[in-house]
Amino acid sequence: MSYDDPDNPTPAFATAAHRPRRRVGLVAVSTLVPVGLAGWLLWSGLGGAEPAGPRAGAGAGDGKPSASPSKPAPSKPSASKSPAAGESGELTGKTIVIDPGHNPNNRNRTADIARLVDIGTNKKECDTTGTATDDGYSEAEFTLDLARKVRALLEKEGAKVKFTQDGDRPYGPCVDERARIGNEADADAVVSLHADGSGEGNRGFHVIMPGKVDAGAADTGEIVAPSRDLGERIAGSFVRTTGTAPSNYIGDGTGLDTRTDLGGLNLSKVPKVFLECGNMRDPEDEKLLTSAGWRGKAAKGISSGLVDFLRK
Repeated sequence: MSYDDPDNPTPAFATAAHRPRRRVGLVAVSTLVPVGLAGWLLWSGLGGAEPAGPRAGAGAGDGKPSASPSKPAPSKPSASKSPAAGESGELTGKTIVIDPGHNPNNRNRTADIARLVDIGTNKKECDTTGTATDDGYSEAEFTLDLARKVRALLEKEGAKVKFTQDGDRPYGPCVDERARIGNEADADAVVSLHADGSGEGNRGFHVIMPGKVDAGAADTGEIVAPSRDLGERIAGSFVRTTGTAPSNYIGDGTGLDTRTDLGGLNLSKVPKVFLECGNMRDPEDEKLLTSAGWRGKAAKGISSGLVDFLRK
């Protein structure tokens, strides 16, 4: 099944030149690995950041305080709860950790978040304030609102959902603790939610997956393959649900990026990816990221990708 399937029609922007190649060796629900795509990320069978590395421009972790002259009203924590006893869903018995990138309170604790923590390969800042739109809508506010929407959908599917923070901490947690929370929960999957802070004209989402790391406390050998599967499924679902393009500046048009410099991935012992939902510094992406309706679509894309990954 592909985007040529009537249940998953090819978006109007896609062309024959952008069709994916099939991935060999998967049975049941097969996923296509995007190889050399110049445009959108499309798969068959389908349906964040801590201080950003040097490849992501300003990135979601550019550390600039988030002003707030005019911004969407912050959402209140979701009142949703897990299904009652006897109810079930496709994710019953599964534990998912959602990691809303940064923390709205980080701006008040700059000294605390600036301290260095060990990420295996080197040391990095505990956390950053994240980026923001020109109108002051902060990445931390965005990730919390999106995370709460995702949680509500996952709990309807029977999943146990744990947050790394829900705006209820004075700052952080630090990137090493964010990884530890997923590990201690023995999570079936972890998704870290972010929005980038790159230059104007850089548009689209991308999924960051862990590369092979074996240094100090970091050893990603067991999670590289399942994390890639998780990332591909979320990316494919995100495309279909939001109609948003993969990044035009990271991932060579595939929407997929592999990194070994992020502590939240390096220190994870369970499948984990970062999702950069768009670029807050680009006017067109800003319109999407500040739209409650678009965030609802994004939440559906993320939750659908998780269902695909966990029910296989």
